Amino acid sequence: MYKQLSSGVKISITRSISTSFESYLASIDWDEEKFSMENFMENWQKYFTESAAWFDKVPQEVLLSTEFHAEIAKKMDEVIAKVLSEEPTAKQIASIDKMQKQLGTNYSYDCKAEAAYVEQLLKEKLK
Repeated sequence: MYKQLSSGVKISITRSISTSFESYLASIDWDEEKFSMENFMENWQKYFTESAAWFDKVPQEVLLSTEFHAEIAKKMDEVIAKVLSEEPTAKQIASIDKMQKQLGTNYSYDCKAEAAYVEQLLKEKLK
């Protein structure tokens, strides 16, 4: 069912997963101890029903299908794995290192999305 959707809808679904995942992680300060798949799923459901452009473009019978839910779960696993494995950029690393020296902090980060979170956090501290 997922494969039958237009490429634009599939891209929008992927984007909604990554956006809501990164937003959820930011809301828990990227703290693995606070992570709850149940809370993330609630967050994602709220995001896609209120903000995602794709939700209104998928027929109701598809949205209610167990096959579609299984395909979305697989897609979520893929997107989350990609978000968590994408390396921080050299520019992010340099920016974070510079700000951490200024602030005397030592935040760690493991992926590009977490580096973006740390970079924004440090920018806020410098204001």
